[in-house]
Amino acid sequence: MKSKRLEIEQVASFLRDGMTIMYGGFMGNGTPPRLMQAILESGVKDLTVIGDDAAFSDATKGPEGIGLLIRNKRVKKLLTGHIGLNKEAQRQMIAGEMEIELSPIGTIAERIRAGGSGLGGVLTPTGVGTSVGDVEQPLTFNGEKLNRKPVLNINGRDYLLELPLTADLAVLEAIKSDQFGNLVYYRSMRNHNPLMALAAKTVIVEAHEVVNIGDIDPDHVMTPGILVDHIVYPA
Repeated sequence: MKSKRLEIEQVASFLRDGMTIMYGGFMGNGTPPRLMQAILESGVKDLTVIGDDAAFSDATKGPEGIGLLIRNKRVKKLLTGHIGLNKEAQRQMIAGEMEIELSPIGTIAERIRAGGSGLGGVLTPTGVGTSVGDVEQPLTFNGEKLNRKPVLNINGRDYLLELPLTADLAVLEAIKSDQFGNLVYYRSMRNHNPLMALAAKTVIVEAHEVVNIGDIDPDHVMTPGILVDHIVYPA
């Protein structure tokens, strides 16, 4: 078996300006801190990033997570469900320094799942008749250019058509991995991580512990190793 071990210094080789990165976790938990630091130190910029929330802009209040890249102005666009705990993200949005697309968190999860599963989109009643239905650029639906997301009426109920999400890279954090990349998460660290492992071209996981193959009960595996390209071992 080819080793999936990746040294933190090698992460920069997977990065480029303008790429799309998915990051797992919730409030910084489950967003890999060493990988965030490596992305920052690489100098990459103009990133589009996709995740549950914007974590924190002040490390004294909680794990910075993606807030580290936001604070250092490496993010061009943030697609997320919540920025209420990150004052710097709020400031950059108001100042027009960073584009933010707010979407219901459950919708983001389903869009990522759709992207990873090869689906054309998902239908959801969440956001019908609100600004959630707005689009940044016209999209084509049934040969027509639309300025809002399509609304389909099924059995008397309206649903928004939400398009799938994919990424160039997903950076995940796991409490445990084996050498093949079978992953176990701890509580809220699990948020979005399994879905993102399906929806990105390249998946890099930062593991707190790496064990031998066979040491993780198959029933405990939350992301199968076939989806993981590289593992950053504990420092």
